[in-house]
Amino acid sequence: MDIWAYLHQFLFGFYPYIALTVFFVGSLLRFDREQYSWRADSSQLLRKKQLRWGSNLFHFGVLVVFTGHLVGFLMPEPIVLAFMNEHAHELLAMVGGGVAGVAAIIGLSILIHRRLTEPRLRSNSRPWDLLIVAILWIQLALGLATVYFSSVKVEGYSFQALIYYVQGIVIFRPNNADLLLTIPWVYKLHIFLGLTIFLVFPFTRLVHIWSGFASVFYLFRPFQLMRTRRTRQARGVQGIK
Repeated sequence: MDIWAYLHQFLFGFYPYIALTVFFVGSLLRFDREQYSWRADSSQLLRKKQLRWGSNLFHFGVLVVFTGHLVGFLMPEPIVLAFMNEHAHELLAMVGGGVAGVAAIIGLSILIHRRLTEPRLRSNSRPWDLLIVAILWIQLALGLATVYFSSVKVEGYSFQALIYYVQGIVIFRPNNADLLLTIPWVYKLHIFLGLTIFLVFPFTRLVHIWSGFASVFYLFRPFQLMRTRRTRQARGVQGIK
C-alpha cells in the first residue's frame, strides 16, 4: 500500500471518528468549563439592515442544507424508496441543496463584507473568527460545485456510494473509505472540510448553535409559578393575623 492509499484510509477511514469525537467531547467540556463563552458575540447594533439580510439568508440556507444532509444521507433506504425512487432522491438533493446553498453563500458573503468593511467590527474580530467564516464560505462553494458535478454525471461519481459512505461512518462499516476510491476530488474535499468544521467546532463561536437546539425544549417546559404583589400582601396580612 503506497503513501496515497494510507493517506486516503486515514482521511476517510479514521479522521471522521477523530473529528466527531472532538466535536461531541469538546462541546461538552466547553459547556462545563466555559459557559460564559457559549455565545455568538452579537453585533446587531451595527449595520442592522445588512445584518438582517445576511443573517437570515445564511441561517435559513445552512439549516436547510444541514437538515437535508442529515435526513438525505442517514435515512434508511427502504424508507426513502417508499416515498421516491433513487433518481427523485438524487434530484431532490441537488435542487434543494443547490437553492439552499446559494441562499447560504449569499448571506455569508454579505456578513463577511459587513465584518470587513465596518471598522468597529473589523477591529473586534479575532483571526479565528475570520478563519472560520472563510472555511464555511469555501465549504458552501464546494457544496455548490458538487451539485454541478452531479448534474453532469462526472466520471467516477456515484450518489449511492456517497450515501453508503456516510451511513458506514455511523454503523462503523469496515473498509468504509474504499467507497470513495473512485469518487472525484471535489466530493472528497467537501467531505474532508466538513469533517474539519466538526473538529474545530468546540473551539469557535459556532458552539452557540447548540443553544439554538436547546431552545426547542423551552416549548415543553412547565410554567413558572409567579406571585403578584397583591398575593404577597395578602399572605403577609394572614401571617400577621
